[in-house]
Amino acid sequence: MTTELRVLRPSEWNEWFGSLELAFGGLAESPEERELWDALTEHERSIGIWDGSDVVGTAGAFSFRLAVPGGALVPAAGVTMVSVAATHRRRGLLTSMMRRQLDDVRALGEPLAVLTASEPAIYGRFGYGAATKQMSLEIDTDRVRLTVPDGTDGIRLRYAKPDEALTTIEGVYEQLVAGRPGAPAHGPGWERKAVLDPESARRGASPLQCVLAERDGGVVGYATFRNKPEWDAAGPKGRIVADDVSALDPAAYAALWRFLFEIDLTSTVEARNRPVDDALLHLVSDVRRCNITVRDSLYVRLVELGAALEARAYRAPVDVVFEVTDAFCPWNEGRWRLTADAKGGASCKRTDDPADLALSVRELGAAYLGGTSVDSLARAGRVRELRAGAVDEASLAFSSAVEPWLPRGF
Repeated sequence: MTTELRVLRPSEWNEWFGSLELAFGGLAESPEERELWDALTEHERSIGIWDGSDVVGTAGAFSFRLAVPGGALVPAAGVTMVSVAATHRRRGLLTSMMRRQLDDVRALGEPLAVLTASEPAIYGRFGYGAATKQMSLEIDTDRVRLTVPDGTDGIRLRYAKPDEALTTIEGVYEQLVAGRPGAPAHGPGWERKAVLDPESARRGASPLQCVLAERDGGVVGYATFRNKPEWDAAGPKGRIVADDVSALDPAAYAALWRFLFEIDLTSTVEARNRPVDDALLHLVSDVRRCNITVRDSLYVRLVELGAALEARAYRAPVDVVFEVTDAFCPWNEGRWRLTADAKGGASCKRTDDPADLALSVRELGAAYLGGTSVDSLARAGRVRELRAGAVDEASLAFSSAVEPWLPRGF
């Protein structure tokens, strides 16, 4: 087989994207989605594999900054649109694209690459570790009540057209990004994705709706959602599907959820992507009737290990030497000494000192945002303690007061 791996040309985008659609089942994206992805695609960061005139592999990356513990926004490659044609599996095409892509990310000076995986088993061999989780809820609002904080009744709610509220929504989101490890800060154009509303996304529900929360004339939160009317012989049993609920303070947050819980003719509120430490869990009267499920979300790959570990803050002072294996990016292999003080400054440099912990770059990626403890990885046998106490020291230092979360996909 003779194939060619190269950068995507703008004129080839439709064919390239069509190959991606075919690999993911053959259902075409809506015209609105295609138009948006075409506009957002960074052609110079998108690669493909051609077998003759046929596209048989695709991979791309978006340039953005990722919030990390401590509030820094770190340059990251958002790996996306990865596929291999079913006719060309098990021929090393994915490995060749991952090799080319990580080399390019390194050349651009980005210390991190991140992705969401269609299947969890795919990307571990390339050094990606599962770093965040997302929680889904299906809440019986006939039986679950909310206890709201003082000030909730002082919040004014009003409907707004999602596309007209776009700038306002983004203003709230931008104020929240740095406080949530795992949240992406995107460039121009990405704000349109927050209100993208193709028919295929509705699943029988209404077009996207938006409510703004206001205090003293200023917007302090928003909710975007869909209403799915349903009826049976006993009457209405509609469903609210919450797309995004965000607020700058507890009262506004509670007011938005109370609004969603109390919409007429509905008895269920569904939310598909919430942080596992969502404050909503402390507002509900019966968490068991929230039907909670949790799954993996964002995967993190340290491309430049030293720069990545220096970019985040640590919750406690730490002085640990890692013995790191990284067969796919061998420039990361070897011993690294991580030191950080209580003021947040960190240093991660190569060293010949004896190792305290032995692990692969995959484990460092999993622990990087503070959502996976070094201790749990050690108990699974994926981190070896070579100095007594080193696991506890690293676990505390890497932990985050706020659970990492990917609020918006890419």
